[in-house]
Amino acid sequence: MYILNFIRGFCMALADSVPGVSGGTVAFILGFYDDFVNSLNNLISRGKTDRIKAFKFLSKIGVGWVTGFILSVLFITSIFEKNIYEISSLFLGFIIASIPLIIKSERKILEGNKKNMLFLIIGIILVCAITYFNPMTGSGLSFSIKLENLSVGFGAYIFISGMIAISAMVLPGISGSTILLIFGLYTPILNGIKGILKLNFEYLPGIIIFGVGILVGVLVTVRSVRALLRKFRSQTIYCIIGLMIGSTYAVIMGPASLEIPQVPMSIGSFSIAFFTIGCTLVPALEMLKIVLKNKSVVSEDEAKTECI
Repeated sequence: MYILNFIRGFCMALADSVPGVSGGTVAFILGFYDDFVNSLNNLISRGKTDRIKAFKFLSKIGVGWVTGFILSVLFITSIFEKNIYEISSLFLGFIIASIPLIIKSERKILEGNKKNMLFLIIGIILVCAITYFNPMTGSGLSFSIKLENLSVGFGAYIFISGMIAISAMVLPGISGSTILLIFGLYTPILNGIKGILKLNFEYLPGIIIFGVGILVGVLVTVRSVRALLRKFRSQTIYCIIGLMIGSTYAVIMGPASLEIPQVPMSIGSFSIAFFTIGCTLVPALEMLKIVLKNKSVVSEDEAKTECI
């Protein structure tokens, strides 16, 4: 099971490190989303036995996640700005291919509560409005999170972005990286993490602020997200789908949020090849789910045989 959970965490990290689908979506597709959310909840709100069990499960996921995230960051930051339109096309493929999977898995809930489609519209408007009115996008300024650029206001902005980003990671839908892209912090955060990995500690204060925002976000939102999915599932799912649809606009506008802003993606700069790759990778995760499930069953059977 350790290898299985390592692979799960690794795949979640690849999703979390790029705008598009969230780690929660990957957990959903690979069939361990409920275990993941319940473990997060148990870690912060249950008794000692439940906490130990949750910690063991999440630590196995975490090793794979950290490994995948570091490798992904080192790779992405080296190609992101040079190939922004190809990468953005790939992200669009991730998002658009994931929407039908969410709809398919929640079809009964959605079809029985079509009146809640208002929340889908709210989700779309929310993301588009934040992207359009975001002062970090296209202003021509440098948004490096180095110590010399930090102020009280910018620090609060980074903190709140971390809180919202981790909330998105838990939900099966829009990714935390998409949230950072919307707020104009995707490239600065990745560059900061890469800088620290290369022992450039000018970025450390900004990353610490972001990390504290993530921790607070986990404490505040995990139980709320779990409650929303239980009590208001159709409204929440409709809103998630709306956020995903709206995030396509955020990805299109993404080039304008770079440290050296570029024009938003257009039909001319759109890459059909990378878009197709993105669309293909999402159903590939479903196939991986079947493979991992079969391996898990085989491992359990072998363990039972050894006990006999």
